[in-house]
Amino acid sequence: MQLNSIKPATGAKHAKRRVGRGIGSGLGKTCGRGHKGQKSRAGGFHKVGFEGGQMPLQRRLPKRGFKSLARPFVAELTLADLQKLGTDEVDLLTLKAVGLVSELVRTVKVVKSGEITRKVVVKGLGVTAGAKAAIEAAGGSVAA
Repeated sequence: MQLNSIKPATGAKHAKRRVGRGIGSGLGKTCGRGHKGQKSRAGGFHKVGFEGGQMPLQRRLPKRGFKSLARPFVAELTLADLQKLGTDEVDLLTLKAVGLVSELVRTVKVVKSGEITRKVVVKGLGVTAGAKAAIEAAGGSVAA
């Protein structure tokens, strides 16, 4: 390969449409803009979503839902996750070190999903009533 022999891929380059160059070109006279009206004139376009004065679609439809800004800072942990975890003491730093929760997380809540049979001591995490009962039934404890 030589620098002077490099060419773009076939179909990558194509001739620009040349308007206003006579009848034979197929784009003479009105140059593909039709006759009269706003769209035929230079600078004659309206903003995106404009429907000629009719209430635009994005304003006719109802607003719905919301995204919590606290979401990246709160995490949920299941009993199944605790079962898989190798350590006996579980706190926020342990979970971050293992990679079960994101580094951004500030609060974690243990929920009753799955089963736990190991003895685990949970420290400084939120725990639902069902999850607390399951942890204590397995011989573990929950410390605030």
